Amino acid sequence: MRRYLIFFLLILACAAVALQVVPNEQRSVYRELASFPDSNAAIHHLRPVVAGIMCFIPALGALAYAMAGTLARYMTRQFLIIFAICMAGLFSIWMVVDLSDNLDDLRQSNHVADLVLRLYAVRLPQISVQLLPYGLLLSLLYCLGRLSASREIVAMTQTGRGLMRLTTPFMVTGLLITLLCMGLNFHWAPHAVVAQKAIIDEAKNLDPTLAESQRYRNAPERRMWMVGKFPQDFQDGAPLRDVFVIQENEDGTLESVLTAKTASWEARTRYWTLGNARKLLIRPSPAPPEFEEDLPEKLVITTWKETPAEIVRPGLPAAQLGIPDLTDWLQDHGDGQVRQRAAHLTQWHSRWAQPFNCLIVVILATPLGVVFTRRGTSGGVALAVFLCGGMIFLSTVSLSLGDSGHLSPAWAAWLPNLVFGVLALYLFRRRLAGQPIYQTLRKFLPTEA
Repeated sequence: MRRYLIFFLLILACAAVALQVVPNEQRSVYRELASFPDSNAAIHHLRPVVAGIMCFIPALGALAYAMAGTLARYMTRQFLIIFAICMAGLFSIWMVVDLSDNLDDLRQSNHVADLVLRLYAVRLPQISVQLLPYGLLLSLLYCLGRLSASREIVAMTQTGRGLMRLTTPFMVTGLLITLLCMGLNFHWAPHAVVAQKAIIDEAKNLDPTLAESQRYRNAPERRMWMVGKFPQDFQDGAPLRDVFVIQENEDGTLESVLTAKTASWEARTRYWTLGNARKLLIRPSPAPPEFEEDLPEKLVITTWKETPAEIVRPGLPAAQLGIPDLTDWLQDHGDGQVRQRAAHLTQWHSRWAQPFNCLIVVILATPLGVVFTRRGTSGGVALAVFLCGGMIFLSTVSLSLGDSGHLSPAWAAWLPNLVFGVLALYLFRRRLAGQPIYQTLRKFLPTEA
């Protein structure tokens, strides 16, 4: 039972965290669905479920550790210590570089320390998704290199244990981290960009804005919205500012132009309240336009069907939207512009494809980090870094081609995984069979005649 003690303790800790996280996510989903009445409610309600599953991933890893044999637990301890050090180092370097870019803005506030903590707390999902593949690569290469240099790998194989069995703990760790990144990509990692902007605006003593100069067209109602500033907390009733609404007639001619300093939406009644409104009525030619008189200071409009969320969502960059928001956008814009739809569909596929980079990195680095001969590990390390760099480069180029519509969105997101996944499995198979890797790769390089 002592072997399962860590698992039981982590189950209790994970349950305590889940009891805090899941209700908060449920409230956030209900509030968002109130602003998005036409949203796909089923996929939005998956957010609390995904958050709860992510809370129990450490406990799942502890269970796998407790059920493993002595050798697997030894390999896991060796790897996790190095992995923790690598991730701490990468995060420290990243934070120093990023903090140097944002420090001038943060110093304008009287609560710099509090804002710094909040900034990197909300950005932690985004940072984790970016750094975890690099942390896996560096820690795996160093761990396998050290075990190979001390001849421990050779000693383990001499006991009858194959390389597949020795490296199973690394595969399990890569799979768990892939699940974690997939969960973070579902909503929280893309949303971190929006949260970062709100904190920076607060540091500058500005009203946090989700978007500026937003434009939205309600084609069935023949109404065009232009919003100067869109507040971050619009779901809590914060008013839109500098609103400009153009209404058209059925024949496409202008009917009226309405301007307002503020526009508030009430979720319960679904009414709009415009503050300091002015309405310009467009008369048929040759009559001149004229302003409507005797408008109340608070103009209430009961016939508009738009919600604030519907107005702002089409203008948000696809990179800031998670799986639920991207799914809603694609459903609402089935006949939208080809290039804009391609960008959102590419990002949708990328949310699912990008986490598998972690597992591919593990499969790719393992055969290159293990050395049975007297040859040093530097060659394998250099080759693994080169191949992983090529995967990242191909991912960037492929996503750019997908966003621009020059490549199918599905291919743009999954092509790097397919190419380097097949290469990783091929190299791993040759290492399992005891066949040389360097001579194989040299066949693809030009040689002297």
